[in-house]
Amino acid sequence: MSTKDFIEKDYYKVLGVPKDATEAEIKKAYRKLAREYHPDANKGNVKAEERFKEISEANDILGDPKKRKEYDEARALFGNGGFRPGPGAGGGSFNFDLGDLFGGGAQGGGQAGGFGGGIGDVFGGLFNRGSSGTTRVQPRRGQDIESEVTLSFTEAIEGATVPLRMSSQSPCKGCSGTGDANATPRVCPTCVGTGQVARGSGGGFSLTDPCPDCKGRGLIAEHPCDICKGSGRAKSSRTMQVRIPAGVSDGQRIRLRGKGAPGERGGPAGDLYVVVHVDPHPVFGRKDDNLTVTVPVTYPEAALGGEVRVPTLGGPPVTLKLPPGTPNGRTMRARGKGAFRKDGTRGDLLITVEVSVPKDLSGKARDALEAYREATAGEDPRAELFQAAKGA
Repeated sequence: MSTKDFIEKDYYKVLGVPKDATEAEIKKAYRKLAREYHPDANKGNVKAEERFKEISEANDILGDPKKRKEYDEARALFGNGGFRPGPGAGGGSFNFDLGDLFGGGAQGGGQAGGFGGGIGDVFGGLFNRGSSGTTRVQPRRGQDIESEVTLSFTEAIEGATVPLRMSSQSPCKGCSGTGDANATPRVCPTCVGTGQVARGSGGGFSLTDPCPDCKGRGLIAEHPCDICKGSGRAKSSRTMQVRIPAGVSDGQRIRLRGKGAPGERGGPAGDLYVVVHVDPHPVFGRKDDNLTVTVPVTYPEAALGGEVRVPTLGGPPVTLKLPPGTPNGRTMRARGKGAFRKDGTRGDLLITVEVSVPKDLSGKARDALEAYREATAGEDPRAELFQAAKGA
């Protein structure tokens, strides 16, 4: 049996048992099917003979705890005949034909349990070696870089282009990124050029760590460069003009793809993450995509109604129409005068009315207020308050 068949065949389905079936359940199912499809009970029936072979094959795998464990792990990793790479294996999705992947699998009619070193051969073919069997040193993605920028309130709302000076690891100029001062570095024998080594994690699976001997490079320098000490990377600084989009908020983290440290051996550059800090504004605040502003109004404007001019951020003032009897603290809306959204539209300006109480009054104003107090002497604005307090 080929390794391809070993992985693609669903032996649980052949025996008609669930994947978590116990050994007793598997044995019972096998005995029942074996009696039904045994060649002695179905003389001359080719289909029954083939079915009996499938049943025996399934029992040979699932009836042996060691083979069953190996089969389950292989199916979990290469389920449905397609290799499914993890998120670090590059963009997009792709499948491999299992026949090509395993190089034809085990030869002859050996037991499926002869899967043996197949997993090691798979990863050797995928990640370590080319079709000729020679070792390939893998490209390395550049490191991600994180930087910070402080914007004014207006810059955050309207967007800005700012210079960022960044320090990162880039190919060493002293050795042209090889790490070796006099010669070409050799492939690390520990990780065979992959830069990673496997470690057991229990359950039959293994995890990978950076190789301790080559520090994840896949290469070892015989004559380490004096500048980079054999790492092939050296610290460098550069200044980049970065465009901060309109509408960013305080604490937002922006990702700029491919703007991080350059990769090695043809690998892609890392990403740049910019954390934005926004200075407060003396007049305007922000609530999600809306801007906020508090506007003082006089008592006559609130009581009698009127028109009030309200400033906007970076634009002409708007006129707010106050209806008669506008209470203190009421919030009104000026549409389209807020922060930019991702789709290019703008939020609103939320205008909160604050009735202004004068500290000093002229004689004429005081007389007018005294007359107003006499005219409204019978009204008690706190009557409902006390009534509600008693009923609670």
